[in-house]
Amino acid sequence: LCLAVLVLITGVNLRGIVESAKAFIVPTAVFVGSIFVLIAVGLFRSHPVSTVTAAGHASALAGNASAVGALLLLKAFASGCAALTGVEAIANAVPSFRVPRVRRAQRAEIALGAVLGLMLIGLSVLIGRFHLQPVEGVTVLAQLADAALGHNWAFYVIQFATMILLALSANTSFGGLPVLLKLLARDNYLPHVFALKADRQVHRHGVLALALVSAALLVFSGGDTNTLVPLFAIGVFLGFTIAQVGMVRHWRLEHSRGWRGKALLNGFGAVLTGVAAVVVTASKFAEGAWLVVIALPLLVAAFETVHRAYGRIGERLGLGRIPKTPRRDRSLVIVPVSSLSRLTSEALTAAASLGDEVRAVTVCYPDSEDRAQLHALERSWAEWGPGVPLVRLPCERRSLGRPIAAYVREAAAAEPGTRITVLIPETEPERLWQRLLQNQRGAVVAHAVRRETDAVICRLRFRLP
Repeated sequence: LCLAVLVLITGVNLRGIVESAKAFIVPTAVFVGSIFVLIAVGLFRSHPVSTVTAAGHASALAGNASAVGALLLLKAFASGCAALTGVEAIANAVPSFRVPRVRRAQRAEIALGAVLGLMLIGLSVLIGRFHLQPVEGVTVLAQLADAALGHNWAFYVIQFATMILLALSANTSFGGLPVLLKLLARDNYLPHVFALKADRQVHRHGVLALALVSAALLVFSGGDTNTLVPLFAIGVFLGFTIAQVGMVRHWRLEHSRGWRGKALLNGFGAVLTGVAAVVVTASKFAEGAWLVVIALPLLVAAFETVHRAYGRIGERLGLGRIPKTPRRDRSLVIVPVSSLSRLTSEALTAAASLGDEVRAVTVCYPDSEDRAQLHALERSWAEWGPGVPLVRLPCERRSLGRPIAAYVREAAAAEPGTRITVLIPETEPERLWQRLLQNQRGAVVAHAVRRETDAVICRLRFRLP
């Protein structure tokens, strides 16, 4: 079921941010509205209307739970902070807002914080008013709905809305992480393919990568929320802490008006979220938090490796420096052929327009049947008279790409100042399924030439009428 929901969310997000927001706005609005109705009705209740939901279930509290220690307070603080995770998605998705982006994102962040704060405070007040305690197998929210609204249709509306919202809550990551991957790719810490946008203005590769990692986590954890939620919370709190520390450094370097107060506020936030991260990691270490402790250093090492690789590539390409003035070299175009057809004529025509010299090459094998086909091709070639020489490339083995690559190397060694282009003619079928009928000779030749030579590869697509 979890994997099916993941496939649904991935498909919706691949259609674009606007489409995903439209698809998920209804269940979100129903959930938020039902929670506020529950709070409003519950505030006018002096006692629970119904306790059917919790009846017969054992208490989840330990029998000796009497004192409130420092560790319990810290754990409660961390759990409370975990309830507010998700607000970071707006900060991550600022580039996706319409102009003025920062102002719109600030308004959305304030609205989200106000809604979450009111819901959390309201539910906490009702828990104290109705003297609810956690019980095995029943959520506190289900107990609240039962106590405030009764065990009727309204109770089931809240339960169903909660289930749908929890199923779709993964969309938060799909809205923020692809944008974050794009920023990392822009700064050369991830492959540049993550910075590309599809036609629907969505970072498709980021969405697909997130879906694959999410599926792996679901399979690894068996869909157990007790394992997945700590992983999410630790990552969020660490991100909050790093971001707040970065803002402190930003204010210190900028020295704008009121920078001390802003730096103090961000520093205080960094301390709070850092404490929450430590507490959640320590309390949930055996339940799966150890995976984050191992994965984060590996991710940082991978980012640094990619960054260094891009640095070396940029140095070799001379990025940021003025290159030499372009010049025109003599060019030789080599065209692999196996038979005579309209495709051959189109290929030689294109080659003649690209290079100073054109040579057609054909690979020949020692089998009698292959020799007969070669003689037939040479007779047809002489009769046709295209003005382009046909060069035999004998090969003892049934290889296609290597003989052509070897001939390219020989031509490059014989004429050092010549630019060599290998033009590979291929047909473009009318229908997609007809690609299965092709023999993939062009792909084989292109792979061999790309791997073994420095020649330019040109793949000519001839569309069938």
